[in-house]
Amino acid sequence: MPPLLPYPLPCVTGNFLRRHKRFSVAILLNGVETWIHSNNSGAMLGLLRPGAPVLASPAANPARKLRFTQEAVWLADAPGRNSPPQEGAGFWVGVNTAVPNRMLEAAFRTGRLDFARGYARLIREAPHGQSRLDACCTGDGLPPLWIECKNVTMMEDGMACFPDAATERGRKHLHELMRIVAQGGRAAMFYLVQRPDGRCFGPAACVDPEYAALFAQAVRAGVEMYPYRAHVSPQGIDLGERLPLAPLA
Repeated sequence: MPPLLPYPLPCVTGNFLRRHKRFSVAILLNGVETWIHSNNSGAMLGLLRPGAPVLASPAANPARKLRFTQEAVWLADAPGRNSPPQEGAGFWVGVNTAVPNRMLEAAFRTGRLDFARGYARLIREAPHGQSRLDACCTGDGLPPLWIECKNVTMMEDGMACFPDAATERGRKHLHELMRIVAQGGRAAMFYLVQRPDGRCFGPAACVDPEYAALFAQAVRAGVEMYPYRAHVSPQGIDLGERLPLAPLA
């Protein structure tokens, strides 16, 4: 069965060389240094190892200056070993931050989101007050369900964590979702964990303690938290199981 979100074809695989100003990554592709686009503004902690295989998809616009977009990075099972995926132990980690929004919509359309059962419509980039949230689900007789999506690639002591860099924007979203709940609505975070390890999910207090404190406050206020594991392969990304939340401090 194909993944819920197949990658555009044809994808290429090169080896990581370096990163420039967050949004450009150099890879060695067929022996040639090639710059590709990265939409990930996070730190990608522990992922950008020299020589690590990088999976990239072709740009929708063939005239774009950077012809490929970074989709995933191969994380070998031991530091310093970056064997090709077909030869060494390890796994792909999805780093494309546009994927969670697309996954949310695809999973909604195929009835794979238990928390959105009964809702008939999903609106992307839905305005609310002075903000714009990633999605709003509506259904007859149901309160609007406002959802914000985040991509998760960081792991700490067996716990998938967000964020991997301090995020003022992420804190703003938690405040907005708490306001929605205070007004009697439903609000949720959809965290897509694009790696197979990790037993649970929680906020990365070591990276952004203010976000972690707001996360705990939002949970107590009634904001719903839904971390899901993604299954990342060279063919694309599928939706896996929902992860439990780690105990809050």
